[in-house]
Amino acid sequence: MRKIWNLIGGVHPPENKHQSVKDSVGSLPLPEKLIIPLNQHIGAPSKAIVAIGDKVLKGQVLANPKGVLSAGVHAPTSGLVSDIGDHPIPHPSGMSAHCITLIPDGEDQWIAHEGLSNYRDHVPEKLLEIIRLSGVAGLGGAGFPTAVKLNPQKPISTLILNGTECEPYITSDDMLMREHPEDIVQGIEILSYILGDPKEVVIGVEDNKPEAYAALKSYLKNTTIELATFETRYPSGGEKQLIQILTGTEVPAKGLPSDIGIACLNVGTAYAVYRAIVFGEPLISRITTVTGKACTINRNYEILIGTPISHLLKHNAFNKKNCSRLIVGGPMMGFALENLDIPVIKTTNCILAPSEEEFPSPQPAQACIRCGMCAEACPASLLPQQLLWYAQSKNYEKLEVQNLADCIECGACSYVCPSNIPLVQYYRASKGEMKKQAEEKVSADRARQRFEFQKNRKEKEIFAKKVQRDVRLKAAAQANKTSGTEGIIQAALDRAEAKKSSPEDQHSRSTRRIARFEDQLRSAQEKLESLKEGVTSDQHEQAKAAVEDAKIRLAEAISSHGLSMPISNPSETPDSASEAITRAQAKVTIQAGLSDEEKLCNTIVSLTARLEKATTRLEIAKTEGSEHIDAFTVAADKLKEKLATAEADLSKIRT
Repeated sequence: MRKIWNLIGGVHPPENKHQSVKDSVGSLPLPEKLIIPLNQHIGAPSKAIVAIGDKVLKGQVLANPKGVLSAGVHAPTSGLVSDIGDHPIPHPSGMSAHCITLIPDGEDQWIAHEGLSNYRDHVPEKLLEIIRLSGVAGLGGAGFPTAVKLNPQKPISTLILNGTECEPYITSDDMLMREHPEDIVQGIEILSYILGDPKEVVIGVEDNKPEAYAALKSYLKNTTIELATFETRYPSGGEKQLIQILTGTEVPAKGLPSDIGIACLNVGTAYAVYRAIVFGEPLISRITTVTGKACTINRNYEILIGTPISHLLKHNAFNKKNCSRLIVGGPMMGFALENLDIPVIKTTNCILAPSEEEFPSPQPAQACIRCGMCAEACPASLLPQQLLWYAQSKNYEKLEVQNLADCIECGACSYVCPSNIPLVQYYRASKGEMKKQAEEKVSADRARQRFEFQKNRKEKEIFAKKVQRDVRLKAAAQANKTSGTEGIIQAALDRAEAKKSSPEDQHSRSTRRIARFEDQLRSAQEKLESLKEGVTSDQHEQAKAAVEDAKIRLAEAISSHGLSMPISNPSETPDSASEAITRAQAKVTIQAGLSDEEKLCNTIVSLTARLEKATTRLEIAKTEGSEHIDAFTVAADKLKEKLATAEADLSKIRT
């Protein structure tokens, strides 16, 4: 028999579980509408692939996973997509999120689906992809995408199935183990195969569930799965707490169970994996407890994801006047609910409607008396009193040092506090602020990296241009030193002879250059678009910079092409070479006799004429709706800068 270790801390609140286990798991009529959030799990929201007005079948994909840490969303029944937009979802803040509203057609018609006849004939990677696309997420409350959890970076030696369900009032896992033990066991075997058949596979069940224990035990005779039971104590169902109870090993601070070779999943998750692999059914429903004295009927139901909570309460004879407050989840870790139209999601394990007698109004909080009872009750071995001080003073650095991230928000400290201090609320608020600050820091770091990348790129471009300019000036000086004006002319003739470019060749080369830069811009944009579907990283910022760089290069190519357009008639040839030489000699002679002021004046006249042409070309492009408007704008802006520089230099000379 497996050795059981004692839970650190913990409390013994009244269980109140017997009310909802008297009847078997029931079902409810289809609601008038289903509100299906795109984010029912930890990680990125799914990406909708349906549109308003689409008719869908039961099990049809409504949204695909977006990124690695995500899960798919499916239609719980057949019907019509009536809306896609923000709607309140189950959250302590009452926040809204993107949801798909589905109007059932009453036919409940399934999409064609089938499972795998023998999953061991397939590699684990294929099973993981099925689980991911089936939208399976942890059903114990956290909602971590199961496919990610089943693909750890380190080998797994121990697989633990959590059947503890330690929270008072909640009995959804208890009833699942009673009514579907064989399916759960088969689901566990699938999980074990995916994880490489760990040496140990253990199901942990508290001793207050004898019926569930007996049901599971009858299907474990010919397996290597071990069934362990232990004393009922809250919060033994916490992942890290259950690992400590069953193995005596503690998960390191800020660490994961996989860091010590352990994987821990809920029995409801094992059942969902079984349905996905063996029958090809996505996660579209779950067992949820509806209980409390404000409901005449206390029972568990197989509820479609997206069902409004008001629909559940209506069929359980809910008495609003007798309800002290409506809670999603259990009394220890749940949160109060104000809007009855919020939907059931994959992590909704209980709707609690207690009376004033069960949940009297909380007493006003008083000053901490330093009794230390909160530290004794903490299952994570934290110091709740010091955490409270730092939370009240908003000293987030100290909170991080005190390992606030390891707080599982079980509420044991608040439960035993004689001063009625809402400790967990302080911790939750501090966690939220710390997360916000971390996100802002990431955003600021990315902005800084983007700025530095662009700055470095511009500096490299300026340096490269300076090097080219220095080379040209050096060559010109050497030619002038060798043979004066004749050297300059000869150098020009040599360059012209080397190029041997006709106007047609120049036009063709310019056209090819523009096409090449257009291809580069298109490739850069396609790469940027493809990165939008993946995990955001520094590559995203580099891709943006590559797009901008390609736009500038294209603009320069188009500008150069526009300033030296090819002749329309190939028979119209330019002047002969001798005439070109004569003009070059005359120009050199004239330039040599000009003062700096006169040279600048000529430059300004030339730039002004070029700017007028560029402005005219830009206006025509805008009128025609040309795709090169941005390029023409860049060209005009560069001419404006050059003209402003020349005018400034002229002003300095004259002053």
